[in-house]
Amino acid sequence: MVGAVIRATRRESRDRDKLRQTILDRSTHARDDDKQSDEPMADWIPDLTRSDKPRYLAIADLIGEDIRAGRLAVGDRLPPQRKLAARLDIDFTTVARGYVEAQKRGLVESRVGQGTFVTGAPRPKTRAASATRPGTVDLSMNLPPEPDDPALIERMQDGLAEVARDLVALLRYQGFGGTSADKDAASSWLGRRALVPAQERIFVTPGAHPALLGIFGLLARPGDTILCEAITYPGVRAIAAQLGIKLHGLPMDLDGIDPDAFAAACRDMAPKALYLNPTLQNPTTLTIPEERREAIAKVARRFGVPIVEDDAYGFVPPHGPPPLAAIAPDLTWHIAGLAKCIGAGLRAAYVVAPEARAGYPFASALRTANVMASPLTTALATRWIEDGTADTLLRFIRTESAARQALASEILPAGSFRADPLSFNLWIELPAPWTRSAFVGHMRSTGIGVVASDAFTATGPAIEAVRVCLGGPATRAQIRSALDFMAHALEESPEVVSSVM
Repeated sequence: MVGAVIRATRRESRDRDKLRQTILDRSTHARDDDKQSDEPMADWIPDLTRSDKPRYLAIADLIGEDIRAGRLAVGDRLPPQRKLAARLDIDFTTVARGYVEAQKRGLVESRVGQGTFVTGAPRPKTRAASATRPGTVDLSMNLPPEPDDPALIERMQDGLAEVARDLVALLRYQGFGGTSADKDAASSWLGRRALVPAQERIFVTPGAHPALLGIFGLLARPGDTILCEAITYPGVRAIAAQLGIKLHGLPMDLDGIDPDAFAAACRDMAPKALYLNPTLQNPTTLTIPEERREAIAKVARRFGVPIVEDDAYGFVPPHGPPPLAAIAPDLTWHIAGLAKCIGAGLRAAYVVAPEARAGYPFASALRTANVMASPLTTALATRWIEDGTADTLLRFIRTESAARQALASEILPAGSFRADPLSFNLWIELPAPWTRSAFVGHMRSTGIGVVASDAFTATGPAIEAVRVCLGGPATRAQIRSALDFMAHALEESPEVVSSVM
């Protein structure tokens, strides 16, 4: 009897040693991504009956518990979300939320094309970590993807260091509109869009918003009407409201505003201007083709209506249609902001006035509101344009945007959204019975921020649609995780997805 007990004890000891060695081996091989992706923890099934919490929280809790107990090791790949949902006989959305919660706690990470991997014990909660919420994905701001290439970042830093050599001079007041060197850089940059205005028509401004505020204030007075797209950039709505200007949205098709509707509005409303965001329009992502641009310019010329061209995304397509400022230069205020084609924090924009004389009151208006564009920011933009860093950043933005759009096409249901292969966002017209408020709330419940169509509607009731942004600081892995969650919601009804949370 004693001998049998000893033998059993030895077997248990050997089993523990084998388990311990297995864990060590997994930890040792955690750096080998190919081996990780081939060997998921197919047998890992959390026992949800052990918790009375919501099931998605129970999944995250059990991941942490199994890591501490050694049942999960660093480098283990968790089962795919759909497979685990099937094994547990629960909804995919619940598993997706559980994995997102585990990622927030620092227990796992999602890797594009590979899966979800154990990263280790929970990270200690600090004030900074709590503020950044690494598992939360804010898809509400339409930003370009942020560069992550060390060589490119070093090049950007070198440009900043070079500009800082003249830091004292850059802290002084300077004349409005930019130095001659800044305007030379602006001319070079605008030349990529086939624009060759004289320097006296170019103004360097502290971003597109102040420029729009100044132009609208020159062209219209409180109570006047400015025309725009029916679904338009929300910043323009805010500017018009501040100035007491009425915005009237024109009907659109897949090529932009309807020229006949534009002509009818010119006859009936005596508008003071037409505002357009004609390339990769925010939020619909449409680009007005050249033929339609010419038709719009023809109507504007017939009625003498100035065009305000917000070309925020015009530099993103390598071979886009010509700007309206090239088709009707004498009618068009052209605004080439740098926020979307270089970086949102680079608050600078190049404005081309229709004629030199129009620039005088514009400069006066902006000088009153802003004094000048930041010389430090402007000098950095000039440096990056001159040394080619701006072009390198633009190429990165194009490549990364295309990769993220490819993810959306792979994950989301076919035909469920509108987008351009190079746009920073998706425009999703929601299937019934989803409403925009229900969808935004469902996304927010798991930390995913999207924007309802109300923010973009200039005229009439808002449609059931949302804007989903793919750029900014979010990684491809975070984008994939958010799109997986979104895809399931689009394939189900609000009642189904809400009942399993």
